[in-house]
Amino acid sequence: MNQPVSTPKSVSQAVSARKGMPIAGTKYAPFPAPQLDDRTWSSKRIEKAPIWCSVDLRDGNQALIDPMGHDRKERMFRLLIDMGFPEIEIGFPSASQTDFDFCRWAIEQGDVPDDVDLQVLVQCRPELITRTFEALEGAKTPIIHFYNSTSELQRRVVFAKDVGGIKQIATDAAKMIMDMAAKAGGGYRFQYSPESFTGTELDVALEICNAVIEIVKPTPDNKLIVNLPSTVEMNTPNVYADQIEWMCRNLDNRESLIISLHPHNDRGTGIAATELGLMAGADRVEGTLFGNGERTGNVDVVTLALNMYTQGIDPGLDCTDINRMKEVYEYSNQLKIAERHPYVGELVYTAFSGSHQDAINKGMKARRSANSPVWEVPYLPIDPQDVGRSYEAIIRINSQSGKGGIAYILQADYGLNLPRNLQVEFREIIQHITDEEGKELPSKRIYEEFQKLYVTQPDARIKFVDHHTYPDPEQKGRRILTAEITDNGVTKTIEGKGTGPIDGFVDALSKYLGVKMSVVDYSEHSLQQGSDASAISYVEMVYPGGKLFGVGINDNIVSASLEAVVSAANRVIAK
Repeated sequence: MNQPVSTPKSVSQAVSARKGMPIAGTKYAPFPAPQLDDRTWSSKRIEKAPIWCSVDLRDGNQALIDPMGHDRKERMFRLLIDMGFPEIEIGFPSASQTDFDFCRWAIEQGDVPDDVDLQVLVQCRPELITRTFEALEGAKTPIIHFYNSTSELQRRVVFAKDVGGIKQIATDAAKMIMDMAAKAGGGYRFQYSPESFTGTELDVALEICNAVIEIVKPTPDNKLIVNLPSTVEMNTPNVYADQIEWMCRNLDNRESLIISLHPHNDRGTGIAATELGLMAGADRVEGTLFGNGERTGNVDVVTLALNMYTQGIDPGLDCTDINRMKEVYEYSNQLKIAERHPYVGELVYTAFSGSHQDAINKGMKARRSANSPVWEVPYLPIDPQDVGRSYEAIIRINSQSGKGGIAYILQADYGLNLPRNLQVEFREIIQHITDEEGKELPSKRIYEEFQKLYVTQPDARIKFVDHHTYPDPEQKGRRILTAEITDNGVTKTIEGKGTGPIDGFVDALSKYLGVKMSVVDYSEHSLQQGSDASAISYVEMVYPGGKLFGVGINDNIVSASLEAVVSAANRVIAK
């Protein structure tokens, strides 16, 4: 008799109940999203790079367990300049003496290029604003970045102020900054951030920003930067794009504004949110190298820039020495970059999967044959050499690897162009080793195994010494071959007949060893260029138990071929 079936819980409820997690709908509620049915960003493309501003020395630095001292800051600062950042936020000079001193050093001794503007951060507090102007004395076109938090949550639980009170904090600061800038003689640029913008109602963010715009009075020749930070990433990237497009439509005096993005990565989609925000009309991006920053980090400007580069867009940043960038990042931040981090991680240009390796191998060969400037290689969206990496680590061998990967390594590192059937045969040998050892085999080890099995054969019974041929007087077109070999160290002379040296030598060895053998495939190529190039020969030998390969290397192509025959014969008699 059938039993009644109970209605199952949702998967998420079942998992939460099993693991003791609170039911999501009880503890969490979705963050509100704007209604923008006529959005246009979704049909747009990124066609040029934004204005880049590095916040490594401020936002990145404040997130470190051990904040940077002067030496670590200076090394990062030099890298940022060399990369071509037009704007660099160098610190929060009113918050610490270290930041104040570094700001003074950068202005007085930093050799800042004329096309680089220094930026500093300050809260909307009078004493901090005064200290900031002291730090910036003598600077060329510095950017004063002032901010206050505007979100509903912070208004309610942190500041206990209504919208009017929060707006007054921003406008009072704007008035003071404009007055002090005028008294200092001008030359300043200004940036305002409604911090925690993504948690702020759009009409509130608009009201506060427009009030600041009214005080600053920007012009098309002297624009105000309005920075709309995803201080905490609270929703999907498309929602951030809607928020940015709505603000771009409704802000006063838009032609006199630079709309800036400052995304964080709490939901793991900071890159996507930034790209969609640029499509929605933003002009500028603040971020850090490789995404250092509070909690899960700021948006990674290197990934953003190289994403654009791989779409044919000049990123405006020099990323040609990504190894130096990694080195400075790890020194200055005292943090390690993950092996899978886009574009820079140790393994991002590496394939272990056999099918991937085969596709890469064929793609690299096709690219060489086509001689085209366009990069088209499966599984490699960027040429590693464009960022200062090499092809050496593209393919690495473990138990998941295939013949194509092994063939690529032997070709790329040692110039060996293995016939397809030899690729299959040798792959089985390497597969057996990786299965037994349970770890990756480096290129050198793979080559050593190839040499030991096919070329040097240290335990081999037969060694080739020399050969001679002469016409067979009894049969036109055939030749008699006599060869000198050693059998377990004892010199022997053997004789055979055939149409050429290989055919005759196989006949001689077959009779000597008492095993019928014949060559079914042969290929050879040079190992180097020029008159002193060595030759390598590959022979596929058939014998009563199956077929296998032999390999020979010699300065003389005929001798290389005969050594390949001996290599195969040794493997036959060892079976």
